[in-house]
Amino acid sequence: MNFGRGFTWPAPFREAAGVRVLDITEWFGETSGGVRTYLNEKAAYVADRPDFAQVLVVPGQEDAMSEESGRRCYRLRGPHIPTQKPYRFMLATRSIRRIIETEQPTVIEVGSCFAVPWIVKRAAKASDIPLVGFFHGNLARTVCPFPEQASRMQRRVYDTTWKYMRAVYGRCDLTICASEFAATDLANHGVERVAVVPLGVDLAHFHPRRHDYACETREALSLPTDRRLFAFVGRFAREKEIDVLLDAWPEIEKRTDAGLVLVGDGHQRKQVDALASRSDRVYRLPYQGDRDALANLLAAMDVIVSPGSAETFGLCALESLSSGTPVLAADRGGVAEQLARSGAGATFAAGESESLATAAIELIEREDLPMLGYRGREYAEREHEWATTFDRLFARYREVAA
Repeated sequence: MNFGRGFTWPAPFREAAGVRVLDITEWFGETSGGVRTYLNEKAAYVADRPDFAQVLVVPGQEDAMSEESGRRCYRLRGPHIPTQKPYRFMLATRSIRRIIETEQPTVIEVGSCFAVPWIVKRAAKASDIPLVGFFHGNLARTVCPFPEQASRMQRRVYDTTWKYMRAVYGRCDLTICASEFAATDLANHGVERVAVVPLGVDLAHFHPRRHDYACETREALSLPTDRRLFAFVGRFAREKEIDVLLDAWPEIEKRTDAGLVLVGDGHQRKQVDALASRSDRVYRLPYQGDRDALANLLAAMDVIVSPGSAETFGLCALESLSSGTPVLAADRGGVAEQLARSGAGATFAAGESESLATAAIELIEREDLPMLGYRGREYAEREHEWATTFDRLFARYREVAA
């Protein structure tokens, strides 16, 4: 399929729906995490609500269009983003303009901050469609996680990146973020019109009942059943600060009998593989694309480690809490907020491997470790049902459209 000349554009999807959102983002790959989950859960929410519709526009290997209940999806051919596989650039300016003209959405939500916002703003200008930005990732803290400790050159890059982000989100009618941490960062750097809408979790899928067959899950993955296990689940990437965990591990290994499971892939996999080659208590697993396999794995671990201090929310951490598994996280960022509200884990000083090691050793040796997991489940049930998230979000869409 090619969206060029000769392509017959369809009628608007669910044309009678009162709120039709067009979601467009570069952060949607076959092995991506939080953004993909958020958009797929939105489709599930919309499916049984005929007054809502979702049109999804994401990059792909080739042009393609598909439909399912509640959603139409356009994939636009684009090249990979260097060092950021599985993500691709969104560069099809004409196709994006034609999609907007065809679908006539009530609101457009932009979920990435590279080329997409500029292309969409230009394409939507004539139709006066409201633009909502979703602040899924903090680009400035990705390039410079600790500006207070940065060199003059690093600080300049950090400030320049925020200047760019102000230009992006300042052009939006509203910016949505999933944590107070992210909202404060935006406000402190001059971005106005911000609303906090925390993300949700599939409470039925990520459930403590999976603890009942944790031994079977571990055996199937060739993991030990006779020791407690920490796990990192996500991209092996600098912005996830996995190096803080890797540096802390030798001390944890020396002072405990625990093991470490590293699940995922990314440009820092060489460092991960190097640590695994030096220790018989470090276990390397590939990206878990199957949702059941992921839920089983989270429930079979004793502690999930989330070292990234720039997380705007931390969906994997919430899925772990919903599964009844405690979390160890940096004391700054979206995951730290979840732990403060739930009491279902512990924190360490962001960016400090010695602090991570100390906190990990104390946490893994706690006799009440399973009780922390119960707190996490109670918190997820109380505050993070997906339907609540999207009730709030679509209310914001109506306000912006009005």
